[in-house]
This record gives sequence, C-alpha cells and structure tokens, in this order.
Amino acid sequence: MNRVRILLVDDQALFREGVRTLLSMEASIEIAGEASNGVEAVEVARTARPDLVLMDLRMPLMGGVEATRRVRDACPQCRVLILTTFQEDEEIFDALRAGACGYLLKDTPSEKLVGAIHAAVRGESVIEPSVAAKVVAEFARLSSQGNTSSTNPLLSPREHDVLRQVARGRTNKEIASALHVTEGTVKNHLTNIFTRLGVLDRTQAALKARELGIV
Repeated sequence: MNRVRILLVDDQALFREGVRTLLSMEASIEIAGEASNGVEAVEVARTARPDLVLMDLRMPLMGGVEATRRVRDACPQCRVLILTTFQEDEEIFDALRAGACGYLLKDTPSEKLVGAIHAAVRGESVIEPSVAAKVVAEFARLSSQGNTSSTNPLLSPREHDVLRQVARGRTNKEIASALHVTEGTVKNHLTNIFTRLGVLDRTQAALKARELGIV
C-alpha cells in the first residue's frame, strides 16, 4: 500500500514535533517535509510534491490562507487540510475558498486526525463539526437570498470559472482550452467543486450552480 506523504506546516516547532512523532507511528503515513511559515510551505510543496499538507493559519511571512492558494496553484493534485486553533467565520471561508479540502482544530483526537488525512486524500471533505455548523448556516443564508448572489463563499474564483463552464455543457477538454489549464487541473477543480457543493456529478453541479445564481 502506498503511504500518504504529508507536509507539516506550523510556526511552532514543538507542535510540529508532536504531530510528526504521532504520524510517524502510522505505517500508512510518511512525513515528506516541514515548514514554519507559508513561504517555506510553498517552496517545499513544489519540490516534495506531498499528497497532503497539514496547514496552520496564522504564521509569519505568509499565512495559511495565501499559502493554501499558492500550494494549490503550484501542485493542484495536493490536498490541503487546515489544522488550527482558530475558527472565526472569515478565516474558515477564506481557507475553503483558497482551496482547502477540510478544516480541523488542534484539539482533534489523534485517531480522528489520521482518519481525516486518509479521507482527505480520497477526495473527501473533512470539516470539524463546530465549523461544519457555520458552513451549513452560510449555505442556508445563501439559499434564503435566492439567485441574488453570483458567487459561493466555498468556491475559489477559478472553481467558479470551471463551474460556469460545466453549467454551459463544456467537456473537460473544452474547459481546459478555455481556461488555459490542463485537463488534469480541471479534474482536480471538479473534485473540489463536487465536494464543496455536496453533489455527485456534473449534472448536479450545473443544477446547483443555477440554484445559487452562479450562472
């Protein structure tokens, strides 16, 4: 079985050491690298090409939200799982918009963290229950507004572009050509879109896009 390669990103060396020690006990996980700030995270991600980044939010030089955005741009296949002590609404939605596939708090039990890592790599969205409640509340607020909003707070600008193309019936190849990206990048964006919108396929995504007023 291939091991999941993890990049640990946190400005607290003691916390990184603790997580590294914990995860090193798992035969299915390999620590591919570490970084103490967002700038280092992007650099290490480009060279190490991890399967998943465990990303803190508040760090010097570059915070986790911007680092998530840049890691996803540089390595579209890499999943980013936020692991932080903060759960303010703005930070949650900024991180998800930037491309994070999940949001966990640092008091998460070790067995739950390991399970979340594997779930995230499988393409699932992993969100702390208290954070999920905020996401659901935001969806409810958007739904109550009808079709007055042209954006969804859980999707990045690029994901909005891809979703609009999907709603117009474009194929992955056509979308890639229109947005000047590879088909693989389009597929990665679609995986994130399906997860965040809670849909199973392109047709459901297109319907959801119309429901939310994105197209």
